Amino acid sequence: MPADLAVLGLGHTGLPLAQAATAAGIGTIGYDPDPAVVADINAGRVPPGTLAAAELRRMLAGGFRATSDPAVLGRVRTAVICAPTPLGEDHALDLTAIAAAARALAGHLRPHTTVVLESAVHPGTTEEYLRPLIEAGGLRAGRDFHLAYSPGRLDPGNRDFPLSHIPKVVGGLTPACTEAAAAFYSRLSERVVRARGPREAEAVKLLETNYRHVNIAFANEMAVYCHDLGVDLWDVIRCAETKPFGFQAFRPGPGVGGHAVPLDPNAAPHFATGTGGGTGRPRTPGHPLRMVELAQEVNGRMPRYVVQRAAALLNEHGKSLRGARVLLLGVTYKADLADQEGAPAREIGTRLMELGAQLCYHDPYVPQWRVLDHPVPRADSLWEAAADADLTLLLQHHRTYDLQGLAVKAQLLLDTRGATPAGAAARL
Repeated sequence: MPADLAVLGLGHTGLPLAQAATAAGIGTIGYDPDPAVVADINAGRVPPGTLAAAELRRMLAGGFRATSDPAVLGRVRTAVICAPTPLGEDHALDLTAIAAAARALAGHLRPHTTVVLESAVHPGTTEEYLRPLIEAGGLRAGRDFHLAYSPGRLDPGNRDFPLSHIPKVVGGLTPACTEAAAAFYSRLSERVVRARGPREAEAVKLLETNYRHVNIAFANEMAVYCHDLGVDLWDVIRCAETKPFGFQAFRPGPGVGGHAVPLDPNAAPHFATGTGGGTGRPRTPGHPLRMVELAQEVNGRMPRYVVQRAAALLNEHGKSLRGARVLLLGVTYKADLADQEGAPAREIGTRLMELGAQLCYHDPYVPQWRVLDHPVPRADSLWEAAADADLTLLLQHHRTYDLQGLAVKAQLLLDTRGATPAGAAARL
């Protein structure tokens, strides 16, 4: 299986990177320790929230293959780690998958290989956590192999910004490491931006991710504020975004989903000898980002607020939430994608069910859906389900939804995305 590139981790970051590399004529293999994931990909079955089936078929036709055999990692010139780093119960990033990828790579790494980490991590992770794990194989970063960090920046489902049109930020352990990583990414992206080092590149991810969460939180607070005043927030945003400078429009919603979790320095790990598999020097977390803490609190309240609005809307029409038939429209975290990672629909569905509502759902991308370990009935006929439900709750605006028609059919419609025409439905 000859290849120039190995992508470790075949999720929402890794598979698109492998696709871009394969399309650019770079011999690419994908590594995942789970044989079931590998078998699905090689059979053309796409993991949710990654690629379209046709894109994966073209990759396979172009020579791409996935494998769970770490021995192939010793045959490549570049290895990019795209392992997931979800939030654990303590709200800290779980680096388990990075550690597993690093250990698999360390046992087969050959000299002069370029190793890049793309996973979302706190500043210091590449040097203090990843580096010792890979160096356990005997080679030294900056001397025997190149080590760098490059933040993943893809926007899933956004056709306007493929990887080639998104500048790639790279920061290496040494200037030579930076140049090695830049040389690789210049084959995929029109522009490469060099950071001073891996910590700066990691902090880019922290800044970009938290920028999104903080601004969505402000939009969510404005939604509550404007509702209390009887102000149409969606009209406010429409007017405000005409300002040609100093303003970027963010819109409220039922919560913030997706893989880009907020990075809070309060939850940054201590990389001390013998902890987490690394041997980096001890350090203390950075100064707490109070805006991020507050944004997490505000965004975390939105599912509960949506349920409160649903109950109030039913009450205004002489109905109780207990026993009400509630249709949830769109249970994915983003429009026109099958990915449910972090979608607020599950918490909203849980709260509604606990309060006695009878749920059903519709989502063109989700054939089965469960809440509290119970299967939720899927509406076969959207129009009939909306007419039958006491309340229809729009959680995600998929393009296939005819919202004008639904607004006519539904007994009550609560739009959490501001997608319906003004006056056609109650809006968040």
